[in-house]
Amino acid sequence: MSRIGKKPIPLPTGVKYQVEGNTVLVEGPKGKVSALIAKGIQLETKDGTLHVNREDDKYAAVHGLTRALVFNAVQGVTKGWTRELDIVGIGYRAELKGKGMVVFTLGYSHPIEFPLPTSIEVAVDPKQTHLTVTGIDRQKVGQVAADMRSLRKPDPYKNKGVRYSDEKLKKKAGKTGAK
Repeated sequence: MSRIGKKPIPLPTGVKYQVEGNTVLVEGPKGKVSALIAKGIQLETKDGTLHVNREDDKYAAVHGLTRALVFNAVQGVTKGWTRELDIVGIGYRAELKGKGMVVFTLGYSHPIEFPLPTSIEVAVDPKQTHLTVTGIDRQKVGQVAADMRSLRKPDPYKNKGVRYSDEKLKKKAGKTGAK
């Protein structure tokens, strides 16, 4: 049995789900999120929890995956998901331009305008060096944060760039001086 697939998903009050074909639509206080259900996997509710069951052992490979996707959707519509980014470097900063645009100044000859997809919000701290990406879809939040990080990846020699707040960098020593 899949250890993750066997775990029941607690359904908080106000969260409803509806299975349509190979997708499940989870609805909660923060909005709606859809997740894919693999073939051979069924969802059933027992006393306030959601159980993910598989028909046969040949669907064992996708049992845990499907449970994780449904769990992420339930968490998203109740609590939401966040990723935090830090911008390190002299003159490096980010600022919000309107509701759906973040403008980055990352040492290039021009500022970079980053359009935000729908259902994703970004908060910039007053110092303009810390970003918080929030949303209800975990995959979308992670992808937006990864795209922002890829604008100027952390440099291992100078420790400059855009990085996740919990990311640990190993600083490399540069070239040694000539003799």
